[in-house]
Amino acid sequence: MTSTQPQPETPRRRLLVVGNGMAGARTVEEVLARGGRDLFDITMIGDEPYGNYNRIMLSHVLSGEATADDDDLVLNPMSWYREHGITLFAGDRAVRLDRFAKTVTCESGRVVGYDVLVVATGSSTFFPNMDGLREADGRLGRGVFGFRTLADTNGMLQMAESRDDVSAVVVGGGLLGLEAAYGLRIQGLEVTVVHSPGHLMNQQLDERGGRVLRTEIEKLGITVHTGTRTIGIERDGHGDVVGVRFADDTVVPTDMVVVAAGIRPNTEFARTGGLLVERGLVVDDQLRCEDESSVYAVGECVQHRGEVYGLVAPVWEQAVVLAQHLTGTDPNAAYEGSRTTTKLKVAGIDVAAMGVKGPEREDDEFVQFYDPRSGVYKAVVVRDDKLIGAMLLGDIGRASMLGQAFDGMIEVPQDRAALLFDIGEPQGADVAADLPDSTQVCNCNGVTKGDIVACVHGGAASLADVCATTRAGKGCGSCKALVGDIVACAAGGALAEDPAANWYVPCIPLTKPDLIAAIREHDLRAVSQVFAELATGGREDASAKMPLASLLRTLWGPDWVDERGALYINDRVHANIQRDGTFSVVPQMKGGVTTPDQLRRIADVADKYRVPMVKLTGGQRIDLLGIKKEDLPKVWADLDMPSGFAYGKSFRTVKTCVGSDFCRFGLGDSTSLGIALEERFQGLETPAKLKLAVAGCPRNCSEALCKDLGVVAVGDGRWDIYVGGAAGAHVRKGDLLATVDSADEVLSVAGRFIQYYREHAHWLERTYAFVPRIGLGRLQDLLIRDEENIVALLDERVEVAVAGYRDPWLDRSDPKSPAQFAPSLPLLPLPQVPVR
Repeated sequence: MTSTQPQPETPRRRLLVVGNGMAGARTVEEVLARGGRDLFDITMIGDEPYGNYNRIMLSHVLSGEATADDDDLVLNPMSWYREHGITLFAGDRAVRLDRFAKTVTCESGRVVGYDVLVVATGSSTFFPNMDGLREADGRLGRGVFGFRTLADTNGMLQMAESRDDVSAVVVGGGLLGLEAAYGLRIQGLEVTVVHSPGHLMNQQLDERGGRVLRTEIEKLGITVHTGTRTIGIERDGHGDVVGVRFADDTVVPTDMVVVAAGIRPNTEFARTGGLLVERGLVVDDQLRCEDESSVYAVGECVQHRGEVYGLVAPVWEQAVVLAQHLTGTDPNAAYEGSRTTTKLKVAGIDVAAMGVKGPEREDDEFVQFYDPRSGVYKAVVVRDDKLIGAMLLGDIGRASMLGQAFDGMIEVPQDRAALLFDIGEPQGADVAADLPDSTQVCNCNGVTKGDIVACVHGGAASLADVCATTRAGKGCGSCKALVGDIVACAAGGALAEDPAANWYVPCIPLTKPDLIAAIREHDLRAVSQVFAELATGGREDASAKMPLASLLRTLWGPDWVDERGALYINDRVHANIQRDGTFSVVPQMKGGVTTPDQLRRIADVADKYRVPMVKLTGGQRIDLLGIKKEDLPKVWADLDMPSGFAYGKSFRTVKTCVGSDFCRFGLGDSTSLGIALEERFQGLETPAKLKLAVAGCPRNCSEALCKDLGVVAVGDGRWDIYVGGAAGAHVRKGDLLATVDSADEVLSVAGRFIQYYREHAHWLERTYAFVPRIGLGRLQDLLIRDEENIVALLDERVEVAVAGYRDPWLDRSDPKSPAQFAPSLPLLPLPQVPVR
């Protein structure tokens, strides 16, 4: 007799993932994609107090190319966990594993049970033994950072922004070290890289490749020491970093130390739980821990077949195999190890590497192309007609083809030069069309050509849609060109152009000129009004608040509606926040000129408020460091000097040389002109900080040739005006915009350029990027030859802007909010990721 009784549903098992980093979250994504929500009640435990983010993007955050709110950085926001029914314990640390009771105990005392456990504790920065590295309680000392977490990155940024002349030493010249150095250099710091091996990126490059890379890194203005071991960190009587000491007793002065000397698997949780740990947590081909039926591990904490991987591509492969095994979609799935290939950008320089770095046998073929002048190095190693190694630096156009040859998908051409150069072969879309669907295009996020093609065929309407859906190109960015070729090929040329690429802020579908016109038309004077009137669906976007606030201040001056929540802390209190929560105060000294009376007042203030450090800045100003937030109004009152605007995205300072009054080489009165420029444009809101200098002769003592706007006396009352210069990571000489016949003309042309920059630059776009983007000839047509009749309008608008100047330090008598200068110390400590 056949039973008609309904069969009981199979109860869902409890899946616990310890680790909410890229490996743990990716594994959960793969489980969900295979129906895992119907199979498991999923719980995740993460050390950090937020959702999963892309650690590869931290270098972009450090360099200012991205922010902590960017979609490219945040892979899984907190809402994602709720939407998928996942319980996330964020900001808590798993500290004890009981394999017999099948429970995990957290630092908070929380106990979480499981039926299946996945350990994804990742890795952490390796800190070599160095004197002065740690406090007495074992914590990293003040001014010392790893480069592994968002907290590390934010700490470096806060210190970098604390004053104008911070310097940094990066210990480690591998990928992470060079990325940290590049980001800090972009922020304007003087940076030194110290690497104990003989050449940079020695894990990926041979000596010759390392030599080319070093040359390119040094072109960025970064000092490099190789073959040098760091043994100690020097500190002053206040405990602040003042230098690093090498093994030969040489000391390099610095304010900040970033340690990027490698990573180590986080295995303490596994080890104390009785799991087998060698170099990493030992797993089999199903990612199962030894002698365990219900405990698995994935990611950088894992040791598989004796190998430990520090790249993301193997982690993605492990996550897929583990998800297939856990969900039963492929019970025979097995991870057999990864052939590691690396394709990335290092400090803006393309690098690709795979396999061995050089010949290992006498009959190995070794083909090299070495062009240090152009920063290009290519080398391949062939054995028995098989590619077993390749290195590309500066030009990685052949990386995809070499990857196929390395994986045995295509034969190695008999003309070995064809491995390094395009010799009458297809290009662009033709190359993309020939790639097999299994080719991994984006190593950072494990995206294959087949994934991209499927996304296009599934209805993606633009390249941005494809990147957002698949995450291709959202890591280091080195694959973006190939992604674009594949997308174009898959779409048959019908792919829509992404309109959002030209929007000023992501939530408002308008270019900057159109946005300005709309704001003026609707008389919008508050950020909330702009969102309500112009944003899609009236939706607010946190990343848009600061650029919109800046734009409103640019358009309306003092008549904008000041909404405190739209401003960064520096702009709210008119001072530069430091890492310890105190502030930096830089009073105005026009043109770098001061008086004995001002110096006496500064000294008196420093004594009265026990200022920990008084320092000369690179812009010829005096910086008072370590001011408490509640003391700011009293300090300003006692100084009785205007703000020097050393904290905001605005006109900063004008650096001057002695000029014709005292210098025997002087051709013009640079000091007076510098003071006039500063008086006219002081405090003017700009898309990014704006630094100026005036030199009394072409000897360039005030560095006018490498400022956002620099003026140089050339004799007979004439002045050269340079724009778009940089002395940061780009070290760009300014372009000669015009030569004028008087100081008054300098003020006029400078005003036109600054106003045009204010109205047309992207948010945070420095002039060294803005000028090349617009083009020098175009700027001369508009601002000098007035071919579109806009000069009078620019003159009028800049006049309105400068007429609305008000010293922000006068807020001391009229706070904008009750909390504006409320005490902020001691700061509550943020959750810290423990070093394991």
